[in-house]
Amino acid sequence: MEAIQALMTRRSIRSWKNEPVTEQQRKTIMEAAMNAPSAADARPWHFVTIDKPEVTKQFTQMGGTEMLEESTFMVMVCGDESKEIYPGFWPQDCSCAAQNMQLAAHAIGIGCVWIAIYPLDDRVETCRKVLGIPQSITPFALLAMGVPNEVLTPEYRYDEERLHQNKW
Repeated sequence: MEAIQALMTRRSIRSWKNEPVTEQQRKTIMEAAMNAPSAADARPWHFVTIDKPEVTKQFTQMGGTEMLEESTFMVMVCGDESKEIYPGFWPQDCSCAAQNMQLAAHAIGIGCVWIAIYPLDDRVETCRKVLGIPQSITPFALLAMGVPNEVLTPEYRYDEERLHQNKW
C-alpha cells in the first residue's frame, strides 16, 4: 500500500478475528514505530508488546475498552523523560511512533485502534500495575491490533474551513 493511500484510508478498528498477528507483521510494525521522528532524534520511547489473553483481559477494566479482549496483539507505548534532549517533547515523539504503528499496521492488513492512556492518571496507574512499568517511565498509549473483523469505509475529512493561510 502506498503511503498516501494508507493515510487516507486508515480507520480505527475495534473488532478482530481470533487469528494471530504474525512475527513478521509484529516486527514490521515495531520497525515503523522506531523509525518515527523525534525531537533532536532523542527517541524517548519504550514499547511493551502484549499477546497473552490473560494480560489483555486486565485492560478491559478501563472504561470503554471491553473490545480489547478480542485483540491478539497490543503495544503499550511508553515515554522516558530521561532520554529527552528537549524537555516536554516526549508526548509528541510517542505520538509520532504510535501513528507510524497505526499506518504500518493498516498497510499490511492489520486493524488497529489507539487507546488513550496519558494524561489520565487512573489509566496510567492501571497500566503501570498490569505491566510492571517503573515509575520513571510513563505509559502513553495502548495500541490494540489484530486481523480485522470489520471493514470500515474511509471517510473524506478534508475541511477547507479549518485551513488558514498566512494568518488566521
